[in-house]
Amino acid sequence: MPSKKVLLALTLAAAAMPAAQAQSFKAGDLLARARLVNLDPANKDTVPGLAVTVNSKVFPEVDFSYFLSPNLAAELILTYPQKHNVYGDGAKIGTLKHLPPTLSLQYHLTDFGAFKPYVGAGLNYTHFMSVDLPAGLSIDKNSFGLSLQAGLDYLIDKTWSVNVDVKKVQIATDLKSAGSKLGTIKVDPVVFGIGLGYKF
Repeated sequence: MPSKKVLLALTLAAAAMPAAQAQSFKAGDLLARARLVNLDPANKDTVPGLAVTVNSKVFPEVDFSYFLSPNLAAELILTYPQKHNVYGDGAKIGTLKHLPPTLSLQYHLTDFGAFKPYVGAGLNYTHFMSVDLPAGLSIDKNSFGLSLQAGLDYLIDKTWSVNVDVKKVQIATDLKSAGSKLGTIKVDPVVFGIGLGYKF
């Protein structure tokens, strides 16, 4: 349970921000966010006789939401290439990097004061690079999949906000041996993030 001091601080903060509670996003607003995210792979695969997985990872990302109306926004999520270990039956067999930009269309709710919840859906493109696997093994370098999203912006003032966001993303690639497909590695992660936003 939250302590009395925490509850008091939240109450005082809410009382001190009537301007933020009255604000809403409008058409033409650009909201830039910086988040720290945790990528938790589902690690489902269809490789017969070999359980292929990649590790979880925490890393920074940035995103930009452009508001088409008070309720609709287009969001682009970016980061730098992330390195992962690749495991076969629990033993490390190699490494790879992936770059996963995601473009989403979001619907923002506007009737909750300073709290601005939203949901979104979009398309993820993941490019795999710097793949280091045992001799003869390779993967497809490109993946396309759907992305589902839910999140919340809490408006601190007219420009700054706190953001919490969770996504389910389809990311998969075929594992090959000497050019022949062995199966599909389904990363399909849940991505949880928390960060700050700034409205331009």
